[in-house]
Amino acid sequence: MFKQLKGQFNKVEWSWMFQDWANSAYSLMITTAIFPIFYKSVADAAGISGADSTAYLGYTNAIATVLTAVLAPFLGTSADYKGYRKPLFTISTLLGITAVFSMMFIGNGNWLLLLVVYAISSFGFHVANIFYDSSIMDVTTPERLDQVSSTGFGLGYIGSVFPFLIFMVFQLTGIFPANVTVNIGFLLTAAWWFIFTIPYWKNVNQVNYLEKTEGIVQTTVKSLTATVKELKKYPHIYLFLFGYFFYIDGVGTIIAMATSVGTDLGLSANELIIMLLVVQIVAFPCSIMYGYLARRFGTRTMLFVGIATYIVICIFGLSLDSFTDFMILAVLVGTAQGGIQGLSRSYFGQIIPREKSNQFYGFYNIFGKFSSVLGTTILGVVAQITGDSLKGLFALIVQFIIGAILLYMAKPSKSYNN
Repeated sequence: MFKQLKGQFNKVEWSWMFQDWANSAYSLMITTAIFPIFYKSVADAAGISGADSTAYLGYTNAIATVLTAVLAPFLGTSADYKGYRKPLFTISTLLGITAVFSMMFIGNGNWLLLLVVYAISSFGFHVANIFYDSSIMDVTTPERLDQVSSTGFGLGYIGSVFPFLIFMVFQLTGIFPANVTVNIGFLLTAAWWFIFTIPYWKNVNQVNYLEKTEGIVQTTVKSLTATVKELKKYPHIYLFLFGYFFYIDGVGTIIAMATSVGTDLGLSANELIIMLLVVQIVAFPCSIMYGYLARRFGTRTMLFVGIATYIVICIFGLSLDSFTDFMILAVLVGTAQGGIQGLSRSYFGQIIPREKSNQFYGFYNIFGKFSSVLGTTILGVVAQITGDSLKGLFALIVQFIIGAILLYMAKPSKSYNN
């Protein structure tokens, strides 16, 4: 597949897409696999109860999410001006990488410092993605947005598997003590993220920008205020953003809660790891396929296909009772997860003014950063009321239906990137 893809993108497009390959290692290695387990062991060694340590981790994630969401429009607007986006991207990326690397030097018992460093890494990762997402407008044409964005997500899914598999070899063979193995995981993540960001630094430059007329702070505030007022001129944009919030929140909830639901049903740690790898591997070709199908059938059509797939997942989830069922569910999730994320990113680029791409992607990231907040709450409440986490999973179907309705209403009357 790599040989088939090689000639279909130019150097700048490849450099942009490999940033997905680079930073997705953080999502899998730190957010999902290594950090939560390591943090729990550090907190346990410090005498923190399991319930308290879980709550503190939840608070930390919430703080990092809210801080990113609040700053996203301001940072995105600042990056619309000439000469600001790449420095802002670099600062936030190096902040995240340095924080991950620093985790290697935090000893047992320093659970609070570990949470602070994790919050910094999360903030750096998410803020860098504001500038990364919006820079797609500078690397390709409007007609190729879907293909480039979806392929980027596909590369991210398969790319993150490689450092994870290397880590798992050390983990399962027990060649090194547990603390050394964890540090290898942190080092792998930081190095992977840094090395594969180099092409982006070298080849991706800001093409679409605004000229600032005053100091950057004053200019940014004025531009942001004006854009908020102007949003009423773009009903398709805010309708899409609200629709995106509902359906991507459902997607994020399934990502965040799948292992917990699996644990409730008695799946072992190894079975959960296998399920996670299946999702990553299946998502690679399917994300790319979504880009090609979007070119043939339309981006909105493929977004509806992705939403419909998740509705099927919610319905199928009611009958889960074995590892085989979970594997089927993992395959279904993999077929749609990357595609719906990639096409949402590219479709938004198609309906916004190109010269204000960073600013509008700042708003886009607000709705994306709060993904899985509503859904996890709904899943938790329904699960507690019914005593069945699968019914909580089924309840997410409402979000996908609302998201589909708002997406249908969000069709723009004209293109803003011609």
